[in-house]
Amino acid sequence: MAYFLGRDCSVYITTEDTTAETYACVSTAGAVSFATSASGFTFAAPLGTGTGGTAEANLTGVDLSIGAVDEDITYVGKRQVTKAEIKKETTISLTRKKDNIAWDGIFNNNGRQGGSGTSAISSLQEPTINTGYRIHVVLSGTTDVFSVRGCCVQSHTVSVNADGTSEETMEFMTYITPKVSNAAVVTDLTTAEL
Repeated sequence: MAYFLGRDCSVYITTEDTTAETYACVSTAGAVSFATSASGFTFAAPLGTGTGGTAEANLTGVDLSIGAVDEDITYVGKRQVTKAEIKKETTISLTRKKDNIAWDGIFNNNGRQGGSGTSAISSLQEPTINTGYRIHVVLSGTTDVFSVRGCCVQSHTVSVNADGTSEETMEFMTYITPKVSNAAVVTDLTTAEL
C-alpha cells in the first residue's frame, strides 16, 4: 500500500471506452451522461487524452493498494497446505474536498461501470474492454505514470467535520494488472487481459 498527499501527485481519470472518445459527465441535477463533448461537471475525459486532460482538483489523499487473494488447498493424507493465488486486485482511493456533485452522480446514477458510446454500462453486464475507467497517477517531479486500467467504482463516502468542511472519497477497484511507464498508457485493453 502506498499513500500520497494530494500535493505529491496528479491524478487523471479517463474512460475505457474504445468505441468512441466519450466524456463521462454529470449534470447539475446529478444525471450521468456519456458524450463526445464535455458538459456540466466532467468526471472522466476520453481514453486518448491520458494525462493531457485536467487533473483532479482539490485532492487531499491518494491511497494505492495492490493485493492478492489466496486459497488454501489441502490434500488427503498430507500435512502440507498449498497456497494457490486466485486473483490479484488493485484498489485506488481518491479523497478530495467536496466542491460539486460529480462523484455523487457517478456513484448513485448508473455511472459506476463507465459507458460504451453514449450509453452507460449496467452493473449486471459481463465486463468488456469498454467497462470502467482508467486512473493515471503521476508523482510530482517525475515522469513516472502509474496507470490503473479497467477500474470500476467500488464505493463512495462523504464526511463532514465540525467546521462544516466536507471531504469525499471514491474507491476504484480492478483485477487487471496496472502498468507503470514514463507516459500515460492509453492503449486499448484486449480481451486476453480481462
